[in-house]
Amino acid sequence: MTGFFVRRLLGALVTLFAISVIIYVVFYVAPGNVAQITCGPRCSPAQVQQVSDQLRLDDPLYARYWDFLQGLFAGQDYSTGTAVEHCDAPCLGLSYQSDQQVTQLILAKLPVTGSLALGAMVMWLILGVGTGVLSAWRRGRVSERVLTAVTLAGTATPVFVIGLLLMIVICGQLRWLPFPQYVPFTDDPQQWAWNLLLPWLSLALIEAAKYARLTRASMLETLADDHVRTFRAYGVGERSIIGKHALRGAYAPVIAMSANDFGSMFGGAVLSETLFGLPGLGRELVHAVKVVDLPVVVGMVLVTGFFVVLANAVADVLYAVADRRVVLS
Repeated sequence: MTGFFVRRLLGALVTLFAISVIIYVVFYVAPGNVAQITCGPRCSPAQVQQVSDQLRLDDPLYARYWDFLQGLFAGQDYSTGTAVEHCDAPCLGLSYQSDQQVTQLILAKLPVTGSLALGAMVMWLILGVGTGVLSAWRRGRVSERVLTAVTLAGTATPVFVIGLLLMIVICGQLRWLPFPQYVPFTDDPQQWAWNLLLPWLSLALIEAAKYARLTRASMLETLADDHVRTFRAYGVGERSIIGKHALRGAYAPVIAMSANDFGSMFGGAVLSETLFGLPGLGRELVHAVKVVDLPVVVGMVLVTGFFVVLANAVADVLYAVADRRVVLS
């Protein structure tokens, strides 16, 4: 088991290094004059050259990448034009628009997206796995057909459609929930959950449909195995077979998919955060793209890649704990 953990850790580190190289190369080799974009269309050639010198754009690519790595692990000093500012590790540079440290900017937005992703994941796992188990248990009955139709409809419906309908009905007409606004967990945990309940439900209804179909398919496959027939022949109850044996067959694919979805949520929460007005990473990334704030874009993409790799590494560990045969593969 220790060797398995070490292999997964080394694989995650190599993947993160590759992501950093790809992001950096795309950032600095992409067409377009970064100095001109940063300075603005009305800048003179002398001002553009001054910005280029300040951003070290004339240095060799390998030297700039080394500075980038040095900033991640040891911090770096940056010139803001009138002063020199030290950026502590992990340093992702300074924003071209506000001269704010990208790391601080991301840390300020991270709790919003993290709260949205974590709460939605818990809700979609409960709804999706529960619906999938019930659908497999009631196979061939009317309730199973209804659940299948509902999950198909959920998979085909965009999140902004469900979110908009829920806001109109639940917040506007019924007034059961307030219109979402982010309240920090440390300020008021109850209001934090109460205001995020609607975004969680909107995302969970979409994702739960996938998990319901996946759980149902995995359990039906397990229920068709020979050992399950043996249990039934010995008189083992159907509930015991479902809970102790068939459900284990759904663990592996559910763990793998939940890791991918949770990691991707950090980069794919643009629609949800824009729809509900939540000041998270998604909205900040859209703003950075609009104003061509490239350090913020690169930092956001790198952080998103980190969470995707981290989520998959955790999924590998949980997978190995649930099924020790994975360690031997």
